[in-house]
Amino acid sequence: MLINARHVKNVSGRKSDVLDCQWIQQLMTYGLLRGAFRPADQVCVLRSPWRQRGMLLRSQSRHVQHMQKALTQMNVQLANVISDVVGVTGQKILRAIVAGERDGHALAGMKDVRIRASVEEIAKSLQGNWRAEHLFALRQAVDAFDFICTQLAECDREIEQQLQRLQTHEGEPARGKQRGRTRNGPKFDLRTQLFRMCGVDLTRIDGIDVTTALAVISEIGVDMSRFPSAAHFASWLGLCPGTRITGGKVMSGKTRRCANRAAQALRMAATALRASQSALGAYFRRMCSRMDKPKAITAAAHKLARLIYTMLTKGEEYTDQGQDYYEERYRERVLRQLSQRAQKLGMKLVATEQPQPV
Repeated sequence: MLINARHVKNVSGRKSDVLDCQWIQQLMTYGLLRGAFRPADQVCVLRSPWRQRGMLLRSQSRHVQHMQKALTQMNVQLANVISDVVGVTGQKILRAIVAGERDGHALAGMKDVRIRASVEEIAKSLQGNWRAEHLFALRQAVDAFDFICTQLAECDREIEQQLQRLQTHEGEPARGKQRGRTRNGPKFDLRTQLFRMCGVDLTRIDGIDVTTALAVISEIGVDMSRFPSAAHFASWLGLCPGTRITGGKVMSGKTRRCANRAAQALRMAATALRASQSALGAYFRRMCSRMDKPKAITAAAHKLARLIYTMLTKGEEYTDQGQDYYEERYRERVLRQLSQRAQKLGMKLVATEQPQPV
């Protein structure tokens, strides 16, 4: 079993490998050690290609940087007029350069209608020295980028096959706001596959798209029986405050360090709530007004984790009440607390009349 090192670190006497082994054996004999969480083998088969896919995406991004570096060394300032060299326009221009095209106006004529820069501006940015060694580096970066694209397609096929094997529910998710497909996400209908695996649509939670949902499900699975409550689940993710208390005094409430991939995905999803007009977005903005940004992100990720746990255990869909509903509930709580505090002081709150708009 894989044991948390914090549970076995208090070895009496001089520390050595032999004493460590004896101490671990003694704790195991008394039943004081518990194995770390590990999802079912079927989920591990899904988790492996998803992690492989993430590694390939990180490698692909490095080759994109190699393309940009080769262009800069040739004094081709394409990034000044096109923000993304791996977009439709950027890929057309790069592949034409690799094929031997050097005319700036001919290359600029390949621009998409969504590019705001004019043909003349793009042509000026494509006036480089076209040195052979940098063209060679650009060609190899493009070839490596294409090779990883083929590997990503293979990973997508493998992930789709594993999701089909894990399906236990019928039907399709309800139609509504599509938060489904992202740019680097799988090309198949991942939202429907996840719904048939989980029985609920996790993308109904604002801030969670299909890639975030798959990142969480591939790490924990859909069987939440190992976690007695939502608090245990959030604690395993490392999203709970610390509990270092001595003599009734809180020494530290800092969240413990944790390299949990599901927690990282939930933190990324919480960051996307900054401009959301949902109840979760209002909660995240209120947390940002009370504390610094990293703590607010952790608090919002904690709420997302509790929602996912509730959906998977109860099989109920999440319904967002909206920002106005959340703000009204928050106002009622504040007024109730103020009334109780005024009552303790022998006073009473009196509401003032709202001025009528002119």
